[in-house]
Amino acid sequence: MSLSAVIVDDEQLARDELAFLLKSVGEVDVVAQGRNGVEAINLIKEHNPDLVFLDVQMPGLDGFGVIKKLLDKKVRLPQFVFATAFDQYAVKAFEVNAVDYLLKPFDKKRVAESIYRARKKLDAAGGSGDRLDVLVRMLEEKEQQQGGPQKILIKSAGRLFLVDQKDICHASIEDGVITVTTAQIEGQSNCRTLEELLAQLDGKLFWRAHRSYLVNINRIREVVPWFKSSYMLRMDDKKQTEIPVSRAQTKRLRELFKL
Repeated sequence: MSLSAVIVDDEQLARDELAFLLKSVGEVDVVAQGRNGVEAINLIKEHNPDLVFLDVQMPGLDGFGVIKKLLDKKVRLPQFVFATAFDQYAVKAFEVNAVDYLLKPFDKKRVAESIYRARKKLDAAGGSGDRLDVLVRMLEEKEQQQGGPQKILIKSAGRLFLVDQKDICHASIEDGVITVTTAQIEGQSNCRTLEELLAQLDGKLFWRAHRSYLVNINRIREVVPWFKSSYMLRMDDKKQTEIPVSRAQTKRLRELFKL
């Protein structure tokens, strides 16, 4: 039996790409498409779909806001597959809460896997409401906890320094070693991954511009156009480090600075 699905993404190209992949995979009937969170809520109410492919980052009401509104209104929740270009700690949260996700750009094999997972949950008659409720509450609590300034420990020249988050320009990982750069010093973090470091940072201030780099949005000095519609970020540390923006994060860059 085909699953009914709704696609919600603020980019027409992303919606078209996903609809094409779903058609090629088969066993999914796309009953509607939406451009924002408000449309998502209305379409879910109207069509009561089995499955919703929901963009995390949308102007106004984002993906998390959509779920919170549905929970508040006690609307029956479909299975959700979140689409993201790596939205801070969201991917980790999805994994912990057994909610599936797709990284942009989309991959046919991964789309098929998401459909398989959704079908298994539906066949098991297991609702996703409780898990999604936990996910939303967890993300809200994390944002509240990050409301105040937190110090980050870095090692430099045999000494241990506690630095304010706002003073961090960027962080990078190479050969398993994470280097944190501030306006004044450069040192190593004892975190094992950038995801682990990011979990200690303010998600509204720090951005994973590339799989090997985190940047402080407020410490970007210049956005430099690069080859094939790509960009480099010139930071305001002493070396004016240039950091590449990955293809998957170009959309986020345009949203941040209205490019």
